[in-house]
Amino acid sequence: MDTLKYVVKRLLMALLILFGVSVIIFSLSRMMPSDYIDKQYASQIGQGTMKQEDVDRIKDIYGLYMPDAYVSVQITGGDSQFKGKTFTKRAKHDTYDRLQDGVGTWLEFYEGSYDAKGYRVYLNTEEVGEEGYTETVPSSYEIYKVITKGFAQVPEETPDEGEEDDEDEPSGVVTVEEVLELVESGTYAVNEENGKVTFTSSAGNTFDVNMKYRVATFWNKAGAVLSSYFTWLGNLLKGDLGMSFKYRQPVGKVISENMGISFGISFVATILQFAIAIPLGIKAATHQYGVIDYTVTVLTMIGISLPTFFLSAVFILIFSVNLGWFPIGGLHNSLPVDASGALIFGDMLWHLILPMLVLVILSVGSLMRYTRTNTLEVLNADYIRTARAKGLSEKTVIYKHAFRNTMIPLVTLMASILPSLFGGAMITETVFAIPGIGKLAYDALLVADVPFIMGYNMFLAIMTVLGTLLSDLMYAVVDPRVKLGK
Repeated sequence: MDTLKYVVKRLLMALLILFGVSVIIFSLSRMMPSDYIDKQYASQIGQGTMKQEDVDRIKDIYGLYMPDAYVSVQITGGDSQFKGKTFTKRAKHDTYDRLQDGVGTWLEFYEGSYDAKGYRVYLNTEEVGEEGYTETVPSSYEIYKVITKGFAQVPEETPDEGEEDDEDEPSGVVTVEEVLELVESGTYAVNEENGKVTFTSSAGNTFDVNMKYRVATFWNKAGAVLSSYFTWLGNLLKGDLGMSFKYRQPVGKVISENMGISFGISFVATILQFAIAIPLGIKAATHQYGVIDYTVTVLTMIGISLPTFFLSAVFILIFSVNLGWFPIGGLHNSLPVDASGALIFGDMLWHLILPMLVLVILSVGSLMRYTRTNTLEVLNADYIRTARAKGLSEKTVIYKHAFRNTMIPLVTLMASILPSLFGGAMITETVFAIPGIGKLAYDALLVADVPFIMGYNMFLAIMTVLGTLLSDLMYAVVDPRVKLGK
């Protein structure tokens, strides 16, 4: 019962920690550039398949859109069922200033989509005329009931003849998927002298419309940020991490489908790391200041000091380029179509030897030094001297009495093992061109793929919290003196 209470208490604390982490991740995401989003949808906006309002809605979900000004539509007269309801769209303050200076028209300024809770008004400008001459006619308005269903992938047009199609890059763009139910429609006219607007429904009823413009205040901007945060957090609690801009798939799907290879590499590397580092650390401690201790210490310090990208590049140069023993990168060579599963697995394993070797060399040094220090501390304890005084063999003293107590501080490392297993090795995977979750995260970071970066960091935060909880529970396993309920 005490253990259960402790676990529940720690889970509640973990939720509080994750809430704080989500605030930090969201805040940092606002500091990232949103140019990638604008550039991605530039061609769609130019072709007329998307509007700027659609792009702004996508930015708004992730808190990347900061309001500048607002234009509101309020139906003040007539028999419309929306009489008294106010619809609002975001606008640019400099556009309004140019309008006051006589640049542009009210009709162009009012055009766009206006939102209210559950509804949307579209004001559409229609122009007719021959080439070189256009004439603005009474434009249309449409009021829809909006049903939001999340994100969708819109395929791009087939490349023109002669253009290359990048097969490695997913096609299409990400947009907000909505179902719009038409409720009311008609035409509207604008008095260009005073900006007054009149709606005429398809049934022939005329409505007075009040159009207002106002600059966004500090509280409007703060409210927009908070609204975006809670929208993202609400989706997160439902398991929706958003849609990746770069990979054009749900972030959760990208992570789940690509973390397997990262887990395999990290898991094997971690097993080898412990299998090598702990015996070396104990051996160095039992031969303190001897040849073995100095040799192991020098070699491990060299491994600790080498940057990941440098050691990876050296291994590729020596073992792949010069000796030709291992592939330079990737997961597979060109294999026959009818290749067996064993052949495919063996080929993949052959590609992963160098990356795993790099991870082991870089991580074994710190764990070995940690084990050595803990072992030296335990060997100086009174109960070790007592065990030796009883005539026990040195092997029994070291591996039966000292080893278990040496493991107690090592349990704290479990808090970092879990996120490293599932989070991937970003630099190593990038250098060796391994399509693991670490490399995908790096590529997403380069293009400011905000949804993926936010989802990936929350995934790592959850793994870290779970690792910390598991580490605390393991303390009770290796050290009976630890009582979780106390």
